[in-house]
Amino acid sequence: MTFRSRRLQWVAAFASCLLLLSACSTGQSADPGTEPDAAASMPAAPEGLERYYTQSLDWTSCSTSFECADVEVPLDYAHPEGDSIQLAVVKMEAPGKAQGTLLVNPGGPGGSGVDLVMNAGSLVFSEDLRGAYDVLGFDPRGVSRSAPVTCRTDAERDEARTIDIDTSTAAGLAELEAQSKDFAQDCARKTGKSLGFVDTVSSAKDMDILRAVSGDPKLDYLGFSYGTKLGATYAQLFPQSVGHMVLDGAMDPSLDNEEVTLGQAAAFEKAITTYLEDCLRRQNCPFDGDVDQARSQLQQLFDSVEKYPMTAQDGREVGITDFVNGFLLAFYDDAYWDQLTAALNAVISGDPTKILEMADMSAGRNADGTYTGNSTAAFTAINCLDYPVDTSIEGQRRDARELAKASPTIGKYLAFGGMACQDWKYEPTGHPAPVSAPGAAPIVIIGTTGDPATPYQWSKALNQQLESSVLLTFHGQGHTAYGRSNECIGNAVDDYFVDSTVPQDGLQC
Repeated sequence: MTFRSRRLQWVAAFASCLLLLSACSTGQSADPGTEPDAAASMPAAPEGLERYYTQSLDWTSCSTSFECADVEVPLDYAHPEGDSIQLAVVKMEAPGKAQGTLLVNPGGPGGSGVDLVMNAGSLVFSEDLRGAYDVLGFDPRGVSRSAPVTCRTDAERDEARTIDIDTSTAAGLAELEAQSKDFAQDCARKTGKSLGFVDTVSSAKDMDILRAVSGDPKLDYLGFSYGTKLGATYAQLFPQSVGHMVLDGAMDPSLDNEEVTLGQAAAFEKAITTYLEDCLRRQNCPFDGDVDQARSQLQQLFDSVEKYPMTAQDGREVGITDFVNGFLLAFYDDAYWDQLTAALNAVISGDPTKILEMADMSAGRNADGTYTGNSTAAFTAINCLDYPVDTSIEGQRRDARELAKASPTIGKYLAFGGMACQDWKYEPTGHPAPVSAPGAAPIVIIGTTGDPATPYQWSKALNQQLESSVLLTFHGQGHTAYGRSNECIGNAVDDYFVDSTVPQDGLQC
């Protein structure tokens, strides 16, 4: 696999769950209270969970570079004596003696930490970081290999991507309700009762078991995107167990589902404006005039694909759902804007193959028609538990109007996603609220000014909520910063993890 394709795969790990059509300041030396200490006592296991916290893992080689294991966790933390499930974990060992275990999560919800480590670990995590820590990736409950949410076959997933529903009509809304109901019933029937326990709080509690079975008195953690919500939730639940924690591309846990989607719509519209400004300076740009004229031409292209689906070279139909998903993938890393421009030029010439390839990458579809992971299903299941959603037609229409106003280009394609939870078997258990994690060691938050998926203001909001946090700012485009931005961010994160040097709050990169 080439560097380019590996990097795009890393980008796609962030983007796979978005749509459900659904010069630096110097750091300060400080002791965050998490220096490795072989004599440090392990926290006592919560009552009733002793057997989970003290289990021994059976590590087996799963490639020349990795070891894999399964970790047993309770299905329902309220009844730990009941059923259990298995979490898949993979370890990339440090070449020498490790100072600890670094748990990582790529986001989603629905992203696989096992895939992150195995497919992109040497790309994302620096040599210094990999030299100091055993890097541990895990699939959260409901994701990929860990009691996965199971809904549709691969063929049914292909078919679903070709169904583009006109929600402006009563008939379209009725069709959407029927499709959502069928999907919810399939998920409930094929997944079983574990479907009701894939919420973020349960996953955060799983992370403390992962800490314990790794032999670490404190949790060292690097989470991206939704992984920041996982990390912040852990910090709120177990503030005294926080070691080194970096939350990159932060979510604001106080926002409800509608506020999250609205914030993303506005941020993507801002990113589209920046892309068009860049595109118009280049000879091969498919648009002309000023930015407003270029945006109008882009919107006309969207309208054309919506009305007249296209056919790719492999004979597959490309409608507006795949077109939008392929289009948005490039905004997770501006290194792919040239690839997006080439794909748009090809669409204008009548060939949607390149944009379909980007949509396939976003969806986790392989060339042979199989799908990797279960990102869309897990995304829906986790969010339907985490957020109370107004699934009424009136509420969904109100949200659609706000989304169209926030993003004239893609807002309408982000609308009506809440319908997926209308007939969900399990009621939501999550309650959006700010977090503070009193007493936690210093937590590093990274925000990217041009991040479309986790807008920069979310990182600022989380920084204001978490009592011990510091904020690093990367001035750039794309989603998250560590592993893809610059040495300023990379060195700050590495120094924090390796040497316990807490970055200066307000560091600009």
